[in-house]
Amino acid sequence: MVDPLLRLNDFQLSVLKEIGNIGAGHAATSLSVLMQREIDMNVPRVHVVSLQEIDEIMGGAEQVVVGVFLRMEGDISGSMFLVLKLESAEMLLKVLTGFEGNGFTEFEQSALMEIGNILAGSYLSAFSDFTKANIHASVPAISIDMAGALLNAVLMHVGMYSDTALVIDTEFWQGNELVDSHFFFLPDPGSVAAIFKALGVDFA
Repeated sequence: MVDPLLRLNDFQLSVLKEIGNIGAGHAATSLSVLMQREIDMNVPRVHVVSLQEIDEIMGGAEQVVVGVFLRMEGDISGSMFLVLKLESAEMLLKVLTGFEGNGFTEFEQSALMEIGNILAGSYLSAFSDFTKANIHASVPAISIDMAGALLNAVLMHVGMYSDTALVIDTEFWQGNELVDSHFFFLPDPGSVAAIFKALGVDFA
């Protein structure tokens, strides 16, 4: 059976990108209110990668990264995780909270979890608005580890439902400061077809 993510065509990916941009807009508004400063966000690309490529996107298996993991439950389900390289996480915290230091305190880890929570919630809200589906996110969990170890932990937790992931590349802007991040979605069986059925888009 062909992996459903590998069956997505350019039009279907463009639909997901549009939903991602709407979600990013909601997240930017929420973060701007929370931090009392203007935050812009953009989704330059939505694409499908193999699980082996996730390591490369994160900078290699030994690259230390920050990962925020959540479960997507309801009519459409799957696993999601936001991944930032260590320097990107530090830059994001500097932009949002004025962070200046080495290592992350409990407060900084909570701030990163809240960012992941806001981003996931905003994407899910956009999905819900478009699909009219009942979807919600679990409480987030954070991990700071090498990319390979983080990915293995995620896969052990969610199970091997597929060999691919949907990647929503996300850019955070505050003034001239840019932070790149990646938001990964690993759908449960049947969820990809359910998304497009709910959107009224053919998915053969």
